Amino acid sequence: MIIVGVGVGPNMLTLEAIEVIRNAPVVYGSERSIELAKDFINCEAHTIKNYRELHLLPVDAVVLSTGDPMFSGLGKFAGENDRVITGISSVQASCARFHVEMSNLAMITAHGRDPYPAMEALRREIEQGKNIFLLPAENFGSAEVAALLKEMGIEAKICLYENIGYPQERAVVGSVQDPPLAGSGMYCILVVQC
Repeated sequence: MIIVGVGVGPNMLTLEAIEVIRNAPVVYGSERSIELAKDFINCEAHTIKNYRELHLLPVDAVVLSTGDPMFSGLGKFAGENDRVITGISSVQASCARFHVEMSNLAMITAHGRDPYPAMEALRREIEQGKNIFLLPAENFGSAEVAALLKEMGIEAKICLYENIGYPQERAVVGSVQDPPLAGSGMYCILVVQC
């Protein structure tokens, strides 16, 4: 199986990803990932119902993963003999958009999981002086991050980037006192310490 990152939004496929998708005998992915790659799919495309059953797919299957497969993506399901092709991630897009250097960045995900470990990781990394990239959870977004930072006595910029690459893309910067709030469920957060 080849797991291909299709990028975080439209027009973010790498040339390597396009080539693999064009030559695929069969493609699997979420509705969104198939939509992002549709111009390059020349075979049957199937929506994945259960990601834990990827190992049951044909050996030559191409599996599409939004963003980059190795950050909160499908790369975690790759077997020893599977290939993973990187994609443009929300981390890369956000750092470029807000001019944040990645070398002092801690990446944390609460997306689709219990947010408590992400809260603890955020606290720990902030105490180490790191800036934070966060894929939020439904109940752990910019308002909750701001409250945690306020409790810790930390001043920081809170950058919210949503619908990356889509016509309704929105990039806003707020503060611990006045955090930006998301208008959709497809967003990420950067915390840049002052």
